[in-house]
Amino acid sequence: MQVQQRLKKELSNLSDYVILAKVSSKNYQLINLEIIRHLISVDNIPGVYVTLNKPYSTLKEIFKKEKINLDMIIFIDAVTQTQESKVKKTKDCLFIGSPEKLSDISLAMDQAVRAIPSDKRFLFFDSLSTLLIYNRAGTIVKFIHFIITKMREWKVIGIIISLEKESNEELIDKLTQFCDKSIDFG
Repeated sequence: MQVQQRLKKELSNLSDYVILAKVSSKNYQLINLEIIRHLISVDNIPGVYVTLNKPYSTLKEIFKKEKINLDMIIFIDAVTQTQESKVKKTKDCLFIGSPEKLSDISLAMDQAVRAIPSDKRFLFFDSLSTLLIYNRAGTIVKFIHFIITKMREWKVIGIIISLEKESNEELIDKLTQFCDKSIDFG
């Protein structure tokens, strides 16, 4: 089944929801693009894209190439400053020092979500697997639980990406209980 059809089927009965999307490293970029395309181009929902994997500049180029409307996304980039000491400020991206700065990430998410004037919004978190590189599993469970609680408070559609093979199974089991749905995209 095509990703778009599967997304439509899986999400059609949910209004405000939080999903944990498990993807293989092989399908990682395709699934991320299709989820964003679905939210922006099909459902016409603006949102926040938190990236811990790819720099904002890279994502911006990929999204432009894929004809995804960048005006509908505020980025939070927690990777660029780990590679570059000087970052050029932009109106559509908040730069965070690194993926281990969880407080900074949560403050930036709050600021970005509240900056979107629409009643219907999304928050896309890429990815749980990267958090494991920088933080202990127990810390991540608490952080993600906090984020999911905030997503519900903000009344946003929440998508948390996790790479299948790179994630701690025990961690995924704990986090699944906080989500409305867990989808394995393989």
